[in-house]
Amino acid sequence: MAVALFDLDHTLLPLDSDYAWGEFTTRIGWTDPQDFTRRNDAFFADYQAGRLDVHAYVRFATEAVRLRGPQAAAQAHARFMAEVIAPAIRPEARALVAAHRERGERIAIVTATNAFVTRPIAQAFGVDALIAVELARGPDGWITGEIDGVPSFREGKVTRVAQWLAQLGLGWDDVHVTFYSDSTNDLPLLERADVPVATNPSAGLRELARARGWRILDLFEPHP
Repeated sequence: MAVALFDLDHTLLPLDSDYAWGEFTTRIGWTDPQDFTRRNDAFFADYQAGRLDVHAYVRFATEAVRLRGPQAAAQAHARFMAEVIAPAIRPEARALVAAHRERGERIAIVTATNAFVTRPIAQAFGVDALIAVELARGPDGWITGEIDGVPSFREGKVTRVAQWLAQLGLGWDDVHVTFYSDSTNDLPLLERADVPVATNPSAGLRELARARGWRILDLFEPHP
């Protein structure tokens, strides 16, 4: 079976949805602008450098949502989709996903951003299978800030894709995997894929892809 896997941030989107969500919550008055920006920038730098503590980051990134509650969070996310995400979904990204769908391939988005932020984005791309960081929920049913299960980050993406395949009654030997990503953080899954595609790649991934003879796809302008 042919499977097409897509990273989301800077791959299908020309932005980082987690970072953009944080900026959005500051803009609507949910967080202190100076403090949040300082901490958000530090976590983003750690991510780019490949040293992110994903558990600490998720606690930080979900704090405003946890405090506001599910109704306010849902309303804010709908506004975020309309004001930030919808204008950023480009025709070339939609066309890339559609091309794999038209070939009858099974499609999934595999992202290190949490499912609260990304599920509506996956739906906007018409993708039902979302492998994202799942958020633990407390007795009241609302998110706690902790991660449920294996985070889909770095090596965790390989684990989570394997779990997803198993749910379909498949293993790695049963599928031919194409994986699109922009980041060296995704090297474990890029190396596991049959067809790794460095998509809008960072400078580090671009250099590595050239050295290994991987396909390089620039959907958008290259980012630093």
